[in-house]
Amino acid sequence: MKIALALLICVSAALAAVDGTVFNATTGKPQAGVTVNLVQPGAGGMQQLATIKSDAEGKFNIDKSFPPGPALIQADYQGATYTLILPPGGPTNGVRVNIYNATTDPAAAKVDQRMLVIEPSAAALNVTETLLLKNETNTTFQDAAKGSAQVYLPGPSEGKARVTINPPEGMPLQRPAEKTAQANVYKINYPVRPGETRIDVTYSLPPSDTFSSELIHPGETTRIVTPPTVTLEGAGIESLGQEPQTQAHIYNVASNKFEVKIAGIGSLRDSGVGGGADADDDNGSPKVEVAPARLYTRLGWVLGLTFGILAFGGLLLYRREVA
Repeated sequence: MKIALALLICVSAALAAVDGTVFNATTGKPQAGVTVNLVQPGAGGMQQLATIKSDAEGKFNIDKSFPPGPALIQADYQGATYTLILPPGGPTNGVRVNIYNATTDPAAAKVDQRMLVIEPSAAALNVTETLLLKNETNTTFQDAAKGSAQVYLPGPSEGKARVTINPPEGMPLQRPAEKTAQANVYKINYPVRPGETRIDVTYSLPPSDTFSSELIHPGETTRIVTPPTVTLEGAGIESLGQEPQTQAHIYNVASNKFEVKIAGIGSLRDSGVGGGADADDDNGSPKVEVAPARLYTRLGWVLGLTFGILAFGGLLLYRREVA
């Protein structure tokens, strides 16, 4: 009896239709004519199972069976994709997919904080740059010409960088760094939705005892973090001390252009913080809360963010196609 009931549940889940409404959170009304896709991750990547457009009342009904397991509803609107996760056993009827009108007004999304993690070794100078973009409007910012954000990649990097986007309430995904007309400045094209979007840019330079960079976004708060065995000196930076637990050095960048002298080698991964986690275990990912006030009073989040980037790179790469 129990086996039959379990089989019935599995069959029902596999045959469940998906219906709901596409809601425009900018206008406060249902949105007609939006392309809605039902997709599911598989061994060969994302599988598109069905596609449909929302009707005059913003409603959609996908009468398509799909295997048990997580599925995604993706709504494409004005150049942006909005994703709703359908967890196994979760509701598939009356779901709501929020979308937003797009804008090219740069005031809609600004770089709130910036962090550079410098990890020198005998083989390379490894740098991870993190940008926190805050969008407090009810629109999605996207500027294809200038990019949603820009980063400075020193010449020796040759523009080779891994860019990971962490959208609000979404899964990490990969985007390229695209060259602009300005030397060493690269743009990142991705729709910045309301909320906080984190962009992680990782690149390597030849071994060196100096590092220089420029601030692209005016008025941004920038911090540099180094391992306990690495110290920096130079005009345009000032030491904020060491993080008590890991002894990592924290520096404030006080100039739009800076060059620092590097002493020592080391890696933040050697500190053991965040170690022991399985890179493929989503439930074990550190939950990092970032708030402006903590940047000045508690710098622990900086390190937590860094270790999350380093320890879970494999997970981000696995999910790069989910957007």
